Amino acid sequence: MNKILITGATGYLGKEVVELLAEQSAESTIAALVRNPDKAEPLKAKGVEIREGDYDNYDSLLRAFKGIDKLYFVSGSDIAHRTRQHENVVNAAKEAGVHHVVYTSFQRKNETASSPIAPVAEAHLKTEAWLKASGLAYTILKHTLYLDMLPMFMGEQVLESGVIYQPAGDGKAAMLTRHDMAEVAAAILTSEGHENKEYDITAGQAYSYGDIAAILSELTGKPIQYVSPSQEAFSKTLSEQGVPAEAIGMSVGFAEAIKQGEFGKTSHDTETILGHQPTSLSDYLKQIYAS
Repeated sequence: MNKILITGATGYLGKEVVELLAEQSAESTIAALVRNPDKAEPLKAKGVEIREGDYDNYDSLLRAFKGIDKLYFVSGSDIAHRTRQHENVVNAAKEAGVHHVVYTSFQRKNETASSPIAPVAEAHLKTEAWLKASGLAYTILKHTLYLDMLPMFMGEQVLESGVIYQPAGDGKAAMLTRHDMAEVAAAILTSEGHENKEYDITAGQAYSYGDIAAILSELTGKPIQYVSPSQEAFSKTLSEQGVPAEAIGMSVGFAEAIKQGEFGKTSHDTETILGHQPTSLSDYLKQIYAS
């Protein structure tokens, strides 16, 4: 019987993966890596084994990874420190004798320092290289952007304002829901044949904000316009609204990445792994804005 450990198990993605596995998998023992066991009580109640560990604490990872066959490695959210944290995870997995690491990486076109999301990309690129050099079996999931982030990108009052305001030009992204990404992970963790493979975890079609505005208008009966300002105008608007500079920089970087086609690649890997179509953009928008 396989023993599967999910990291980031109290975060949005990790928690969904743990819950799916707890529901579906009678053939595996499910464990969850958490920094604060108190937050994991709901998972414990579902029969999930709780292991305490922190990406910053190598010894805690070594203890947590003992006896684990498959590790679902959710990339860290601490951008400033995660390169070192990820190195800890890969090295601890190797030392602890983990057999197979499934890593949540990112979709991209430009891997150089000129990428608009280079600060975010660095840890992912290094982690992929470390996994490939480690001797561990690995699966690299190149995740697109979350559809779940659209309401934040567009603004919670988009139906009231009638405007999507993003400096992304005509760039397109093949976004997926977090739930579909969690389903992909659960499918890979409970089946064989994914060792030393890389998958593009994207939708089969990419859309621009202009496309999104048109779909949203049709679904709600309210005219929604897409406006693509300059980065300067966009930054000034957000600053005047009290948005912190770091968050503005991140928003601008991702909008520019969309504009440059960093997330425009489409793939049928998701559909193939799931055995069904993932949630469409139209269905997601209908669920959020027109239900």
